[in-house]
Amino acid sequence: MMTADDRSRGGSRPFEASHLVHTNVFSAWVRLVAGAAALLGVAGCADAKKAGPPPPPTVLVAPVVRQDVPIFIEAVGTLDGYVNADIRARVRGYLRSQDYKDGSTVKDGQLLFTIEQAEYVTALSAARAALARASAAKTNAHAALERNQSLAPRGVVSKQELDNAVAAEADTSGQVLAAQSAVQQAELNLSYTQIRAPNAGVAGLALVRVGNLVGQDGPTLLTTVSQVDPIRVNFPMSEIDYVRFPDRLKRLDGRDLAWAKKQFPKLDARGPADDGDAGIELILADGSVFAHRGLIVTANRQVDASTGTIQLQALFPNGDGLLRPGQYARVRIRREGEGVASLIVPEKALISVQGTYSIGVVGADNKVQLKRVELGPSVRGYRIVTKGVDAGEKVVVEGVQKITDGATVVPQPAPPMALASAAPPTGSAAGSASGAASGAPSGAASGASAGTPPRTQTAAGANAVSSAAANAPAARP
Repeated sequence: MMTADDRSRGGSRPFEASHLVHTNVFSAWVRLVAGAAALLGVAGCADAKKAGPPPPPTVLVAPVVRQDVPIFIEAVGTLDGYVNADIRARVRGYLRSQDYKDGSTVKDGQLLFTIEQAEYVTALSAARAALARASAAKTNAHAALERNQSLAPRGVVSKQELDNAVAAEADTSGQVLAAQSAVQQAELNLSYTQIRAPNAGVAGLALVRVGNLVGQDGPTLLTTVSQVDPIRVNFPMSEIDYVRFPDRLKRLDGRDLAWAKKQFPKLDARGPADDGDAGIELILADGSVFAHRGLIVTANRQVDASTGTIQLQALFPNGDGLLRPGQYARVRIRREGEGVASLIVPEKALISVQGTYSIGVVGADNKVQLKRVELGPSVRGYRIVTKGVDAGEKVVVEGVQKITDGATVVPQPAPPMALASAAPPTGSAAGSASGAASGAPSGAASGASAGTPPRTQTAAGANAVSSAAANAPAARP
């Protein structure tokens, strides 16, 4: 028989065997995981030894181009009629008829409104009757004077009676003059009941409709007639540009409406005015260039101290009535003698750092050199560079964010569309594809001619330079 000690020892053996089995399995699993980790580490080291430095980035480059670029002064202008005549009711009465169509073109002297006339016809009849009475009284007084004058030498009438006859004749003469003035005033008031256009132009919408009482508390505004051919454009010029180009504003004394009308056909024929002025252009709200050029005819007497600008006025032919008072448009004036043989680069090639600009230039060894540059006015999508680069150098225009000074790159020529993207749309002075393919704004040389009509220029719109920012007046105290 088994004793208690034997049972105690025999009962613990199965537990010890199970514990030994689990320990062996865990050890094997640990050795397996460690081996796999070692294999992965060896493989990773092998891959690391095989990997080299990253390849140089690919960038798009374009050459720096030297060419003539037309530079302009641009300002926002307001269009206004050459004459804006307010049409008012000068006499009181009910509006009987409107004799024109709202917004239509009217002729000088054309009937616009009619006010009820009965009251003024009656007043004219009464004035004429008073004139007839005064004339009769004068005739009687004149006859009495002549009679007394014939009797006075014979002593038939006294001196007092003769003096009274003279005074009566003078008084009736005055009454006749007063009655004649009353008739003229009555005729004038009657004429005011027919309101006519004081000048040819476009009549606005009627502000008072038929049947309303007008002229009760003063002259009632009925409408406005604006002469729009030619049309007037008011715009400011900066004090700096005024000082730089004084000759343009010294020839204004002889410029009036008659002179301007004689010059418009010459400007339309691609020539200058008689005094050599090439005219100015007008850019409409949709970006298109107005078909006709205009001329500056007036300058204000002073520079506005609050804005640092002087107000100018120009006239533009407007025979088709496209331009209307109240429109906004940009006036573009060619800056003579500037923009010749300028260096230009795409604006997207510029790197701005704390107010300074640099350009990535790719050398023959495909290494990038960051050059600091000084800039001039902007051309649509391009920028004039005054210092820092030379013509023919290749600058990075795409992939600027990938380059650093001294880095090696893989340069590729920029596609034509990337360089021509700054050109205006077709129909508003778009450039030619051949100029775009060469990496320059298309047609700059041909567009520089000041005598080319705005809608036939090949690059005036594409290369127009706004100098408003570059020539903004200094802050005034």
